[in-house]
Amino acid sequence: MATMRQFRLAAHPRGRGLLDSDFELVTLVRPQPAQGEVLMKLRWLGFDPSQKGWMENYGGYVAPMHIGDVMRGTGIGEVVESRNPAIPVGTLLSGMTGWSEYLVSDGSGFIAAEPALPPTAMLSILGLTSLTAWHGLFEIGKPVAGDTVLVSGAAGATGSVVGQLARIAGCRIVGIAGGAEKCQWLTQVGGYDIALDYKAGDLKAQLRKALPKGANIVYDNVGGETLDAMLNVLADGARVVICGAISRYETGGKPQGPGNYFNLVFKRARMEGFILFDHEHRFADMRRRLTELAVAGRLSWQIDEQQGFENAPATLRRLFDGSNRGKQILKV
Repeated sequence: MATMRQFRLAAHPRGRGLLDSDFELVTLVRPQPAQGEVLMKLRWLGFDPSQKGWMENYGGYVAPMHIGDVMRGTGIGEVVESRNPAIPVGTLLSGMTGWSEYLVSDGSGFIAAEPALPPTAMLSILGLTSLTAWHGLFEIGKPVAGDTVLVSGAAGATGSVVGQLARIAGCRIVGIAGGAEKCQWLTQVGGYDIALDYKAGDLKAQLRKALPKGANIVYDNVGGETLDAMLNVLADGARVVICGAISRYETGGKPQGPGNYFNLVFKRARMEGFILFDHEHRFADMRRRLTELAVAGRLSWQIDEQQGFENAPATLRRLFDGSNRGKQILKV
């Protein structure tokens, strides 16, 4: 009988970084589609920092993961067998595939790949990270032409899109990233006016120099000391968007609270977080707008593509050790 491989959760990585032993690679019989279903072969996996939080059962905004569960994640599958006339063989579907080489579905929760863009766009410029960028910037940040937007984790899959969308909205953009290479990409390709390398030291001094009039919008993907430094350069009436806290993922503890939070009072500012899945009813509209901008050549995006299903755990770790460049994906 035909077989397939699947990664399952073997441990909850709380209070530490990810290990190979957190995942169990198993071989099992390949499933068969019933009437109305299709069999998909996994072609690409997408990776996001939130997956570690899902493994830890941190935050409570998604269903908990139990030991033995298929590792949760987004991907693109190709229909290789169909018993659903509405989904022909060869269709590429994007959605929550999990880390499984094959899967059966009736199509619920999956959408067809956008034909005007490469298939991997469904995991990158049209994926959850870009939808996150769109919602956080426009629904919470509410940019106005002439605003200054400050973004942490600016070279990541979310931050890089935030900067470009802010530029399209007529804003000045300052990004924080780690290393000269990432900073160079931000200013030469990513549309940022200024890129600050936090690894160069004294981030607070760099921010004061780059933002003498303060930031109207702060979009934070990092948390901890980085967020604290950004709160030091708020403009009057600033909007602070709390998107992620990648600084906590290696420790598994609660994010470090900002000691500088009272600047929100002095600057009459507000700080707000969000969960993207609360706004799923708007995903189609956001994807439509992102597609229009991408097809028109107004958005650029980086893909960091690794190879081989067996390398899924190592590919996820790239998000936390500084290796990742742009949207992290794996070609199966």
